[in-house]
Amino acid sequence: MNYEIDKPEQLKIDKLDLQILSILIEDARVPYTKIGESLFVSAGTVHVRIKKMEQMGIVKGQQLIIDPLKLGYDISAFIGIYLQQSSMYEEVVAQLKNIPEIVSLNYTTGIYSIFLKIICRDTNHLKDLLHDKIQNVKGIQRTETFISLEERINRQIKLIATE
Repeated sequence: MNYEIDKPEQLKIDKLDLQILSILIEDARVPYTKIGESLFVSAGTVHVRIKKMEQMGIVKGQQLIIDPLKLGYDISAFIGIYLQQSSMYEEVVAQLKNIPEIVSLNYTTGIYSIFLKIICRDTNHLKDLLHDKIQNVKGIQRTETFISLEERINRQIKLIATE
């Protein structure tokens, strides 16, 4: 079974690739030997498949996931940004990239041009971040902030095979 992704270079992955990805999505630290054993292929095959998917841009690396709360970052918030002009998007993003508390930035439809997720130590940190950094970015007209009370779901997409 082949899965074709409508991209300029028709990327093709098969059932084995999806199985490997599914295992790694659950735990990226699983050794290739263990993946190979569970799928009845060699660790070398797993390695080659992952390298192929990296070259195709499907796999973009691995990352360490930490719990910010355990490190003293108690506030998670979302910020909707109104731009002065939509043509200022690239310039605004370039400035926002320099703010380490921003963990996610999305260009959106709807009332906001940009939607951010930020992590802060406390409300004073949030206030300083908004007042001294984000609202001083050239091109931002105004912002709206939403404090998250709890995050219940934060996961990678589940791969669903269709036949």
